[in-house]
Amino acid sequence: MEVKIEESWKLLLADEFEKKYFIELRGFVRKEYKTHKIYPPAKLIFNAFDQCPFDKLKIIILGQDPYHGPGQAHGLCFSVNDRVAFPPSLRNIFKELKNDVGKEIPQSGNLIDWAKQGVLLLNATLTVRANQAGSHQKKGWETFTDAVIHKIDEEKEHVVFILWGNYAIQKGKLIDQNKHLVLTSVHPSPLSASRGFFGNHHFQKANNFLIKNNLKPVKW
Repeated sequence: MEVKIEESWKLLLADEFEKKYFIELRGFVRKEYKTHKIYPPAKLIFNAFDQCPFDKLKIIILGQDPYHGPGQAHGLCFSVNDRVAFPPSLRNIFKELKNDVGKEIPQSGNLIDWAKQGVLLLNATLTVRANQAGSHQKKGWETFTDAVIHKIDEEKEHVVFILWGNYAIQKGKLIDQNKHLVLTSVHPSPLSASRGFFGNHHFQKANNFLIKNNLKPVKW
């Protein structure tokens, strides 16, 4: 299975794709798609990269696992396909967005428009078995996505890293905070959102940082 990924990322990550762990991961993922129902569809595994070429990247939002229910996952963290009900975390993201920048809650939970403006919507694990949360964790995806974060940190300046929840916040140690802006808060999940996600103003803070560094803000 050749890795089908947007060209700028393919070049940047070429060495990673040749490493032993990734070759083993690729074999595992290929077998899983043959023997189980896996999300997202195989052609969308690298959708976050395909929609946000490296040279356009300005902001990265880090999730953990793809959604594991039917029709939800399409390769962008927190995002769902058109005409799919909002998962609770996404609903809370839209509530904070309205509170922060006044944007009305949209009809669709598809965040592809953010991606096209330079927001990399990256899950730490890029695949999952249907109805089995976390089933593809610790198989090599985290090594790969940590390498992605490290490359972004090294190769770019003035990127906004948005880290929600303890899992994402731990990735902060991979990032040079003298070069980049790191925004952290509790996760938008209903279990924690009221303890500091609501009112974090991350959307506004991200845009203010971009403007300060002569970069175009995102139309959230």
